[in-house]
Parts: sequence; structure tokens; C-alpha cells
Amino acid sequence: MTTIAVVTAGLSQPSSTRLLADKLAAAVSSALPDVKIEVIELRDLAIDVTKNMLTGFPSPALRAAIDTVTAADGLIAVTPVFTASYSGLFKSFFDVLDPKALDGKPVLIGATGGTERHSLVLDFALRPLFAYLRAEPVATAVYAASSDWASPGDLDTRASRAGREFASRLSSEGTVAAPASGFVPFEQLLRAGE
Repeated sequence: MTTIAVVTAGLSQPSSTRLLADKLAAAVSSALPDVKIEVIELRDLAIDVTKNMLTGFPSPALRAAIDTVTAADGLIAVTPVFTASYSGLFKSFFDVLDPKALDGKPVLIGATGGTERHSLVLDFALRPLFAYLRAEPVATAVYAASSDWASPGDLDTRASRAGREFASRLSSEGTVAAPASGFVPFEQLLRAGE
């Protein structure tokens, strides 16, 4: 069974960030049979994350969340946009992980915000964060602005595409799977030969 950890950093309840995380998880579940989804709501761990930043010691709840992310076959990570970047809570959670914890792990990234103008956060904040952690984000990331929830047809299409790409990456892990274009990135060739 494939295990996917879903990290969502929405602060309100309900939150559009959690709604997007659930939409992405559902898209992956429909594209990949026999999958187990484990959701981590960072709002419930905010105090634990802060204490860990100050002391270096995780609480049992935070340790369980870290272990879930570390042991998962893949990660879906979704954050709200604050001041043109990911939220501090989102970043702090990834700061308390061992820097090698996500090495080679497939990641599906998503973000939510009030306006479409913040969609570049996916490429200019989230991708660099996960590149630093040596994770492997899939090509399609999903941003949901407030307007996307009024008529979610396009959002559903983007989530479905991202879910299929992520599921494909998980099901072909350890092999060199050429995309439809036939192009295989050099890094992927190197990893396959290790």
C-alpha cells in the first residue's frame, strides 16, 4: 500500500487550504489504487512546532507528525499565501525536519490565496524550499484563489492533472519513466542509475 502524507497549513477551520489539500488527495486516490492518506493539520501543532524551534525537542504529537511525513511514500504540501510567500507555520514545520528527511521524496505542492496574483508563490517560494530539501516536486502544482471556489471546474481539472502526475511518479518510483514528450531530465537518469 502506498502512503501519502498531506501537510496543510491553513489557520481557519474550515480553511480553503484544507479544502485544496483534500481535493489534491482525492485526485491522487482516484488515480492510484490502494493508497493510504494521512493528513497533518499544522494549526493543531503550532505551539508544538514553536516549542521545538526553541528547545530542539519535539512533543509526542509533533514527533508523530514528523514520523508520518518521513515514512510516507509521497507528500502533498499545501500552504496559504501570506505576504507573497508560504506561511511561517508551514516553513517552521519544514525547518524542524531533518534536512535529509525528504531526500528524493515525490511532492505535490499547492497554495491558496485571495487573488490570482499570488500564484507565482508555487515557483518562487515552494519549489526552492523543496529543492533545498532535495525532494522531487511534480511538474504540475495547484494554486487556488478565492475566485476558483465559486466555479471550481478549472480547479478540478488542474487538481486532477496534478493528481495523475503525482500518482504516476509514485507508481513508477525507482524507474526512469519518460514523460509524454519523451524527454527524461538528466537528474532523473542519474538517480535511476544509483
